[in-house]
Amino acid sequence: MELTDIKGVGPKTLDHLHELGIYTLDDLLTDYPYRYDLFEPTNLTEQYDNERIAINVIVETTATTAFIRKNFNKLQFRVNHNGKTMYAVIFNRAFLKPHIVIGKTITLVGKYDVKRNTFICDDIKLNPITKKEIIPIYHVKKGIKSNDILKIIESAIDDSAKIPNYVPDEFIMKYDFISKKQALRMIHMPHKEEEIKKAKVYLKYEELFLFLFKIAYMKDENENIYKEEKNFDEKKVENFIASLPFTLTDSQEEALKLILDDIKSNKKMNRLVLGDVGSGKTIISFISMYANFLAGYQSVLMAPTEVLARQHFESAISYFKDYHLTIDILVGSMTKKEKEALKARLASGEIDILIGTHAIIEDAVSFYRLGLVITDEQHRFGVKQREILKSKGEVPDALYMSATPIPRTYALTLYGDLDVSFIRHKPGGRKTIVTKIKKYSELKDVLMHVLEEIKAGHQVYVVASIIDDNEELDLKSVETLKEKFNMAYQGKIPIEILHGKLKQREKDAIMERFKNNETKILISTTVIEVGVDVKNATVMVIFDADRFGLATIHQLRGRVGRNNIDSYCYLISDKEIDRLKVLEESNDGFYIAEKDLELRGEGDLFGTMQSGVKTFKIANLKTDLKIMMQAKSDSEEYLKSGQYKNNMNYKKIVRDLERLN
Repeated sequence: MELTDIKGVGPKTLDHLHELGIYTLDDLLTDYPYRYDLFEPTNLTEQYDNERIAINVIVETTATTAFIRKNFNKLQFRVNHNGKTMYAVIFNRAFLKPHIVIGKTITLVGKYDVKRNTFICDDIKLNPITKKEIIPIYHVKKGIKSNDILKIIESAIDDSAKIPNYVPDEFIMKYDFISKKQALRMIHMPHKEEEIKKAKVYLKYEELFLFLFKIAYMKDENENIYKEEKNFDEKKVENFIASLPFTLTDSQEEALKLILDDIKSNKKMNRLVLGDVGSGKTIISFISMYANFLAGYQSVLMAPTEVLARQHFESAISYFKDYHLTIDILVGSMTKKEKEALKARLASGEIDILIGTHAIIEDAVSFYRLGLVITDEQHRFGVKQREILKSKGEVPDALYMSATPIPRTYALTLYGDLDVSFIRHKPGGRKTIVTKIKKYSELKDVLMHVLEEIKAGHQVYVVASIIDDNEELDLKSVETLKEKFNMAYQGKIPIEILHGKLKQREKDAIMERFKNNETKILISTTVIEVGVDVKNATVMVIFDADRFGLATIHQLRGRVGRNNIDSYCYLISDKEIDRLKVLEESNDGFYIAEKDLELRGEGDLFGTMQSGVKTFKIANLKTDLKIMMQAKSDSEEYLKSGQYKNNMNYKKIVRDLERLN
């Protein structure tokens, strides 16, 4: 069934649904209510002063409309509730005026102001509530109301002849589950609170079971992919490690040993290295590429931005200057002639290590003998991009790097198709970043310290939570902050802004100027969360810090302190001070990730993990750990039994997975 087949979905409504990220029937049915309003008609007394309630009233006067300002109006009329006369007021609902008829019984939802004898409504039910009602509330945008979405979902469920159960029959019987169709009806149109609970149990289990089955299947498939064993001179690798100007940490050595064992093995490597910001993942990738080179193979490292790719290229040149490796770079800004010459050298085997951006995955790029694919900041690439890159070789080993610390239990579950290594400890010599929470009233002190750092020759990051000003939210945008900082320093300090609306080429140019110390203050959104090392940057100022998860702030904070100079992070906020204190107490990304999960759930923690890990629509990794572990066990059992081969729903899932693998 297409969305346009559903009663009530015309071209305009379809556009509104698309704005909400709803493109398919599944998107619609899994657009779950984010909360429920529970209403039971109440007899009004003074004890309900400013408490949200529902009351039945009789309309006594026609409604009048006052237009206060553009796009803001007030509807007012007099009502009678059990003999008590009062005024009812509702804002921005002028369209209700013709429906407010004298003598009609309606339900007002909102708060009663005793002093003004006025009921301030946030909703009016023209068909009065006579008993306890549970009303689902959906996320909406201008042009479509929560009730509109409910009606469309109701029509879709009624018209769908069959909604498949993705939980196999044996587990439905084992746990006495209701059907998927029943669960959807109960969660969207519940009559009792018990129905919501019952529906959630099934839907959470199904979502986790399906996800974990896919993970288990991909893991099983990966383990059955074989390659030629790679033999390399281990002594030469050891000598290279010994030549480094620093000593590897225990965590680095542990991860490296597993990677080198994978490279030597006849089984294809699929490994993710999870390391905190500044834990030294890049050097691990370089050592891995050197071992791969010694075995007679080419390596490729793909970075999410051109600036980051160039940084990796420069680092590789520096580390391998005394070794006989040919290293090159492929990025979008190169001329056609430059690209063609490079592609020819790559295909002939002249290039040992190629570093670049998504330009690498173009059809015309081919390798002579690709043996190792490394994806840096893997969550910034989609599954298809990574798979195209892997297809450039016959059976290349795949190594993924990510600086997003994730609690161990969840990492091993969410990335269950990969072997996961953790780098927990940072190399010695780096100073702890001093983190301080500052209220807006203390901003002057922060601005003075920023000026001191700039006078000392250092640079500063400033982070805003939004790009443009928003009248409804009292937040500081990048533009507002640029004005504020220019005013504070009388326009004498070079300042630039960076955000996601800019083209990639513009972003790269801005970052390059900052890297070259041409810009002293960079005001940005979270696009700098994954970025280049600017060793001269010593201060990070994050405005409206309460808007961010702890894990995100930690990632941002990691943009400074990339050397042995004292570095600072200021969290500007008047809210959620206790939560933010976790960052004052610790610089350990894995500890912070645990606390973030505990305080906020998985939303922020996994918000950036777009690569094959969709944010769960109903399961909550914080509260549903028990369901998740059961679903993991059951999905692995189902895979081993081979029963999925006889299930039509799973045949399609497997076909899709095989196309990816």
